[in-house]
Amino acid sequence: MADIEVVTTGERHDLDDEAQAAFRPTWPEFIFHDPVNAQYIERVEEYFPFYDVMLLDQGHVVAGAWAVPLRWNGRASGLPDRGFDGALISSVTGHENGEPPDTLCIMAAAVRADRQGTGLAGQALTALRERAVGTGLQHVIAPVRPALKSQYPITPMDSFARWMREDGLHIDPWIRTHQRLGATILGSAPKAMTITGTVAEWEEWTGMAFPDSGRYVVPDALDPVDFDREQDRGTYEETNLWMQHL
Repeated sequence: MADIEVVTTGERHDLDDEAQAAFRPTWPEFIFHDPVNAQYIERVEEYFPFYDVMLLDQGHVVAGAWAVPLRWNGRASGLPDRGFDGALISSVTGHENGEPPDTLCIMAAAVRADRQGTGLAGQALTALRERAVGTGLQHVIAPVRPALKSQYPITPMDSFARWMREDGLHIDPWIRTHQRLGATILGSAPKAMTITGTVAEWEEWTGMAFPDSGRYVVPDALDPVDFDREQDRGTYEETNLWMQHL
């Protein structure tokens, strides 16, 4: 395999469409309707382009990852409330208030479907870790979205976090990718992302019907979705898993 080139999204906006086509199908549709992400992402792209990377193989996008710098006291109790959403808010508001960061929070990584399982995810994480060290940040953390958790949506994340193989690594391949880079589990991140929509919107996002009020298991959701037919509202509160690299 040819050498992998690491570039920032800001340097190669000519690859935006290719990256969109490569990465969007790897995520469930409802993920793209997080209101906190919608509110803050443009400022993230403006403030922190150095931590938004793509991996290119022979000029084509094969993987990517992005992160935000923030301030953290190094204790699990000091992690941002609400995981993914909380990290976004903490990073952007901290930057705007002139608060010097000391931690890089890896928000997401993706690998093109036909290149998954080839080690590119680890390379993307490593690229961000190296940038964190290079800019003098002391810690690297991540609100991880475990790949297998959607198969166990009614299992609490704290329980899922303890499911290890005989070799001491986690049963989940995405958690293992972080562990093989030296990361450790800190604990669950409740309400890491809260997504609401009408019943019709959720039916469009998932391809399911929700005839009655109640809790439903939907494809690729880590936790059940609560539906209130009278209020015409579906609410999803996703739990992630905090992990620490440095």
